[in-house]
Amino acid sequence: MKRVLFICSRNKLRSPTAEQVFSTWPNVETDSAGLADDAVVPLSSDQLEWATLIVVMENAHRKKLNRQYGRHLKGKKVVCLGIPDNYQFMQPELIALLEAKANSFLT
Repeated sequence: MKRVLFICSRNKLRSPTAEQVFSTWPNVETDSAGLADDAVVPLSSDQLEWATLIVVMENAHRKKLNRQYGRHLKGKKVVCLGIPDNYQFMQPELIALLEAKANSFLT
């Protein structure tokens, strides 16, 4: 079972969409969080410990994640999808992009 944590800035659009989309995939458990102070679900060290795979939306998220939570990332795989903040929650184009970019990591 893969435990996948999706991270974006505010946990309002991209990461919750990914959490919902991939929650129905076989052998995948999902969670999501944001790195911003005003995130709907702020990232916690418990979430990082739970995850077997961490997926960020932008390189800026990876940098901030490493800066703020580096000690919690030992032995963790962190993948960047390179998806900009140009989409709405559950927008079909975002779903298609998420599925195309994350498929190789989740199958």
